[in-house]
Amino acid sequence: MVKKIAQIILAVVIVCLVYVIYQQISTPIKFDKELATRQAAVIERIKDIRTAQRAFKSKYMHFTGSFDSLEQFILNDTLELERKLVDEYDSVAMAMLKKSGRKNVEKFKIAVIDTIFSPKKLTAAQVKELRYIPFSDSKKEYYLDAGIITTESKVVIPVVECRAPYKEFLDTVAFHQEVVNLIDDQQNNFNRYPGIKFGSMEAGNNEAGNWED
Repeated sequence: MVKKIAQIILAVVIVCLVYVIYQQISTPIKFDKELATRQAAVIERIKDIRTAQRAFKSKYMHFTGSFDSLEQFILNDTLELERKLVDEYDSVAMAMLKKSGRKNVEKFKIAVIDTIFSPKKLTAAQVKELRYIPFSDSKKEYYLDAGIITTESKVVIPVVECRAPYKEFLDTVAFHQEVVNLIDDQQNNFNRYPGIKFGSMEAGNNEAGNWED
């Protein structure tokens, strides 16, 4: 009887050990898969935000720190573009154009939403979702800042920064320790922002994204 009880206890211990080992192996794999999936979605959206910010700056010479302003710009504003009237290699057409006294360029306006995301096409509903971090609870918005700084060479430049912390879009319940380790690793070992971001409020960096490093 004692021997049978010991065998049962041993079997339970073995099952528990197998489960623990399985969890130790499978959890990091599951986390890495989820991290890749969620990061991809966050990066795709933040790229569109960056595209919109660059277009906004091209027209107004500064960035905006307001998603309301950025949304209205995309949905309701226009950009002035240029196009050639005739092919420069068409000597006859060029001669006629020169004779008329006109330049070989024509300015025209186009709706922001119809051009800046090309070849991708965003709907108005998708534009209104740009501010929200994918997978975040209660539709948490990307952190957005914009302003003006003076460089060491006394040049005044507009700057912008947009970011989404890991803790806002990763599952901190199912993968609590993995998220803690990831944040600690990025901050203390690599001196990197623990999340996805582009731009900087401290220096002009051409709106570089940290996923592009």
